[in-house]
Amino acid sequence: MKNLQKMGGVAALLQATLYVSAFIYFGAFWRYPSEGSDLQKLAFLIENQSTIAIVNLFLYVVFGILLAVLVLALHERLKKTTNALSQTAAIFGIIWVGLVIASGMIANVGLSTVAALSAQSPEQAWLVWLAVDTVAEGIGGGNEIVGGLWVLLVSIAALKSHTLSKNLNYLGVFVGLSGILTVYPAEILTVVFGLSQIFWFIWLGVNLLSTQSYQTKHAAIV
Repeated sequence: MKNLQKMGGVAALLQATLYVSAFIYFGAFWRYPSEGSDLQKLAFLIENQSTIAIVNLFLYVVFGILLAVLVLALHERLKKTTNALSQTAAIFGIIWVGLVIASGMIANVGLSTVAALSAQSPEQAWLVWLAVDTVAEGIGGGNEIVGGLWVLLVSIAALKSHTLSKNLNYLGVFVGLSGILTVYPAEILTVVFGLSQIFWFIWLGVNLLSTQSYQTKHAAIV
Protein backbone atom coordinates (compact mmCIF):
# COMPACT_ATOMS: atom_id res chain seq x y z
CA MET A 1 0.00 0.00 0.00
CA LYS A 2 2.86 2.39 0.81
CA ASN A 3 4.38 1.68 -2.60
CA LEU A 4 1.08 2.53 -4.29
CA GLN A 5 0.95 5.84 -2.41
CA LYS A 6 4.47 6.67 -3.55
CA MET A 7 3.64 5.67 -7.11
CA GLY A 8 0.60 7.93 -6.93
CA GLY A 9 2.74 10.79 -5.67
CA VAL A 10 5.24 10.38 -8.49
CA ALA A 11 2.38 10.12 -11.00
CA ALA A 12 0.84 13.37 -9.73
CA LEU A 13 4.14 15.24 -10.04
CA LEU A 14 4.70 13.88 -13.54
CA GLN A 15 1.18 14.95 -14.52
CA ALA A 16 1.94 18.46 -13.31
CA THR A 17 5.12 18.38 -15.40
CA LEU A 18 3.14 17.37 -18.48
CA TYR A 19 0.65 20.18 -17.88
CA VAL A 20 3.47 22.74 -17.57
CA SER A 21 5.09 21.33 -20.71
CA ALA A 22 1.79 21.71 -22.57
CA PHE A 23 1.45 25.36 -21.57
CA ILE A 24 5.05 26.02 -22.63
CA TYR A 25 4.66 24.22 -25.95
CA PHE A 26 1.36 25.80 -26.95
CA GLY A 27 2.37 29.19 -25.58
CA ALA A 28 5.86 29.46 -27.05
CA PHE A 29 6.15 27.04 -29.97
CA TRP A 30 2.65 26.46 -31.38
CA ARG A 31 2.31 28.51 -34.56
CA TYR A 32 -1.00 27.23 -35.87
CA PRO A 33 -2.35 29.59 -38.60
CA SER A 34 -5.76 30.07 -37.00
CA GLU A 35 -6.50 33.02 -39.29
CA GLY A 36 -5.30 31.21 -42.41
CA SER A 37 -7.24 29.29 -45.02
CA ASP A 38 -8.29 25.67 -44.57
CA LEU A 39 -5.48 24.54 -46.88
CA GLN A 40 -2.91 26.51 -44.88
CA LYS A 41 -4.13 24.91 -41.66
CA LEU A 42 -4.00 21.47 -43.27
CA ALA A 43 -0.49 22.10 -44.57
CA PHE A 44 0.62 23.11 -41.06
CA LEU A 45 -0.79 19.93 -39.53
CA ILE A 46 0.86 17.70 -42.11
CA GLU A 47 4.19 19.52 -41.89
CA ASN A 48 4.19 19.14 -38.10
CA GLN A 49 2.59 15.68 -37.99
CA SER A 50 5.45 13.98 -36.15
CA THR A 51 5.71 16.69 -33.50
CA ILE A 52 1.95 16.79 -32.97
CA ALA A 53 1.84 13.00 -32.65
CA ILE A 54 4.55 13.03 -29.98
CA VAL A 55 2.81 15.84 -28.09
CA ASN A 56 -0.50 13.95 -28.19
CA LEU A 57 1.23 10.78 -27.02
CA PHE A 58 2.57 12.46 -23.90
CA LEU A 59 -0.27 14.86 -23.11
CA TYR A 60 -3.01 12.28 -23.54
CA VAL A 61 -1.80 8.68 -23.56
CA VAL A 62 1.04 8.98 -21.03
CA PHE A 63 -1.03 11.41 -18.94
CA GLY A 64 -3.89 8.90 -18.93
CA ILE A 65 -1.63 6.09 -17.76
CA LEU A 66 -0.28 8.23 -14.93
CA LEU A 67 -3.83 9.26 -14.07
CA ALA A 68 -4.85 5.61 -13.70
CA VAL A 69 -2.11 5.12 -11.09
CA LEU A 70 -3.18 8.23 -9.21
CA VAL A 71 -6.86 7.24 -9.23
CA LEU A 72 -6.00 3.87 -7.70
CA ALA A 73 -3.68 5.41 -5.12
CA LEU A 74 -6.29 7.91 -3.94
CA HIS A 75 -9.03 5.30 -3.81
CA GLU A 76 -6.77 3.05 -1.71
CA ARG A 77 -6.11 5.92 0.65
CA LEU A 78 -9.73 7.04 1.04
CA LYS A 79 -11.76 3.83 0.89
CA LYS A 80 -11.38 2.87 4.57
CA THR A 81 -13.16 5.97 5.83
CA THR A 82 -15.32 7.12 2.89
CA ASN A 83 -15.74 3.98 0.83
CA ALA A 84 -18.94 4.87 -1.04
CA LEU A 85 -17.76 8.37 -1.96
CA SER A 86 -14.30 7.08 -2.83
CA GLN A 87 -15.76 4.39 -5.10
CA THR A 88 -17.92 6.97 -6.87
CA ALA A 89 -14.90 9.20 -7.36
CA ALA A 90 -12.85 6.27 -8.67
CA ILE A 91 -15.54 5.47 -11.25
CA PHE A 92 -15.32 8.99 -12.68
CA GLY A 93 -11.53 8.82 -12.45
CA ILE A 94 -11.33 5.64 -14.52
CA ILE A 95 -13.82 7.04 -17.04
CA TRP A 96 -11.57 10.10 -17.36
CA VAL A 97 -8.57 7.82 -17.93
CA GLY A 98 -10.34 6.13 -20.83
CA LEU A 99 -11.52 9.41 -22.35
CA VAL A 100 -8.09 11.04 -22.17
CA ILE A 101 -6.24 8.08 -23.71
CA ALA A 102 -8.89 7.61 -26.39
CA SER A 103 -8.74 11.30 -27.30
CA GLY A 104 -4.99 11.18 -27.93
CA MET A 105 -5.16 7.95 -29.92
CA ILE A 106 -8.06 9.19 -32.08
CA ALA A 107 -6.22 12.44 -32.82
CA ASN A 108 -3.02 10.65 -33.83
CA VAL A 109 -4.69 7.98 -35.98
CA GLY A 110 -6.95 10.61 -37.53
CA LEU A 111 -4.03 12.89 -38.35
CA SER A 112 -2.19 10.01 -40.02
CA THR A 113 -5.25 9.24 -42.13
CA VAL A 114 -5.66 12.90 -43.06
CA ALA A 115 -2.01 13.18 -44.09
CA ALA A 116 -2.36 10.20 -46.43
CA LEU A 117 -5.61 11.50 -47.89
CA SER A 118 -4.32 15.04 -48.43
CA ALA A 119 -2.17 13.99 -51.37
CA GLN A 120 -5.29 12.97 -53.30
CA SER A 121 -7.91 15.41 -52.04
CA PRO A 122 -6.88 18.23 -49.68
CA GLU A 123 -10.46 19.46 -49.35
CA GLN A 124 -11.75 16.04 -48.31
CA ALA A 125 -8.78 15.59 -46.00
CA TRP A 126 -9.66 18.83 -44.22
CA LEU A 127 -13.28 17.74 -43.76
CA VAL A 128 -12.07 14.45 -42.29
CA TRP A 129 -9.78 16.32 -39.91
CA LEU A 130 -12.65 18.55 -38.73
CA ALA A 131 -14.62 15.41 -37.86
CA VAL A 132 -11.66 13.78 -36.12
CA ASP A 133 -10.80 16.93 -34.18
CA THR A 134 -14.42 17.38 -33.06
CA VAL A 135 -14.58 13.83 -31.72
CA ALA A 136 -11.17 14.07 -30.02
CA GLU A 137 -12.03 17.41 -28.42
CA GLY A 138 -15.47 16.24 -27.40
CA ILE A 139 -14.23 13.25 -25.43
CA GLY A 140 -10.93 14.54 -24.09
CA GLY A 141 -10.15 18.20 -24.45
CA GLY A 142 -13.17 20.32 -25.21
CA ASN A 143 -14.60 20.06 -21.70
CA GLU A 144 -13.38 18.76 -18.37
CA ILE A 145 -16.62 17.75 -16.67
CA VAL A 146 -15.59 14.17 -15.88
CA GLY A 147 -12.16 15.20 -14.63
CA GLY A 148 -13.72 17.97 -12.58
CA LEU A 149 -16.18 15.56 -10.97
CA TRP A 150 -13.33 13.21 -10.04
CA VAL A 151 -11.24 15.95 -8.42
CA LEU A 152 -14.30 17.36 -6.62
CA LEU A 153 -15.44 13.99 -5.21
CA VAL A 154 -11.91 13.01 -4.17
CA SER A 155 -11.47 16.34 -2.38
CA ILE A 156 -14.82 16.07 -0.59
CA ALA A 157 -13.98 12.50 0.49
CA ALA A 158 -10.59 13.65 1.78
CA LEU A 159 -12.22 16.50 3.72
CA LYS A 160 -14.73 14.14 5.31
CA SER A 161 -12.03 11.67 6.35
CA HIS A 162 -9.51 14.36 7.37
CA THR A 163 -7.10 12.86 4.87
CA LEU A 164 -4.42 14.92 3.12
CA SER A 165 -4.03 18.63 3.76
CA LYS A 166 -7.21 20.61 4.42
CA ASN A 167 -6.04 23.46 2.24
CA LEU A 168 -5.14 21.02 -0.52
CA ASN A 169 -8.67 19.63 -0.36
CA TYR A 170 -10.18 23.11 -0.53
CA LEU A 171 -8.05 23.77 -3.61
CA GLY A 172 -9.31 20.47 -5.02
CA VAL A 173 -12.91 21.60 -4.54
CA PHE A 174 -12.12 24.76 -6.51
CA VAL A 175 -10.36 22.76 -9.24
CA GLY A 176 -13.26 20.33 -9.46
CA LEU A 177 -15.89 23.04 -9.71
CA SER A 178 -13.89 24.91 -12.37
CA GLY A 179 -13.68 21.67 -14.37
CA ILE A 180 -17.42 21.13 -14.16
CA LEU A 181 -18.00 24.72 -15.29
CA THR A 182 -16.18 23.99 -18.56
CA VAL A 183 -19.55 22.67 -19.73
CA TYR A 184 -19.95 26.31 -20.71
CA PRO A 185 -17.87 26.83 -23.90
CA ALA A 186 -15.47 29.52 -22.68
CA GLU A 187 -11.74 28.95 -23.14
CA ILE A 188 -10.90 30.84 -19.96
CA LEU A 189 -12.64 28.18 -17.87
CA THR A 190 -10.49 25.44 -19.40
CA VAL A 191 -7.37 27.53 -18.72
CA VAL A 192 -8.40 28.09 -15.09
CA PHE A 193 -8.98 24.36 -14.65
CA GLY A 194 -5.62 23.49 -16.19
CA LEU A 195 -3.59 26.06 -14.27
CA SER A 196 -5.22 25.33 -10.90
CA GLN A 197 -4.84 21.61 -11.45
CA ILE A 198 -1.08 22.04 -11.91
CA PHE A 199 -0.83 23.34 -8.34
CA TRP A 200 -3.21 20.63 -7.14
CA PHE A 201 -1.13 17.86 -8.73
CA ILE A 202 2.12 19.23 -7.26
CA TRP A 203 0.67 19.64 -3.78
CA LEU A 204 -1.02 16.25 -3.95
CA GLY A 205 2.18 14.58 -5.13
CA VAL A 206 4.13 16.04 -2.20
CA ASN A 207 1.43 14.86 0.22
CA LEU A 208 1.43 11.32 -1.13
CA LEU A 209 5.22 11.12 -1.08
CA SER A 210 5.45 12.37 2.50
CA THR A 211 6.51 9.94 5.19
CA GLN A 212 3.42 10.62 7.31
CA SER A 213 1.02 7.78 7.93
CA TYR A 214 -1.97 7.97 5.61
CA GLN A 215 -4.36 6.80 8.26
CA THR A 216 -7.11 9.21 9.27
CA LYS A 217 -5.72 12.34 10.86
CA HIS A 218 -7.47 14.73 13.20
CA ALA A 219 -8.48 18.16 12.01
CA ALA A 220 -5.11 19.66 12.90
CA ILE A 221 -3.69 18.62 9.54
CA VAL A 222 -2.84 21.75 7.61
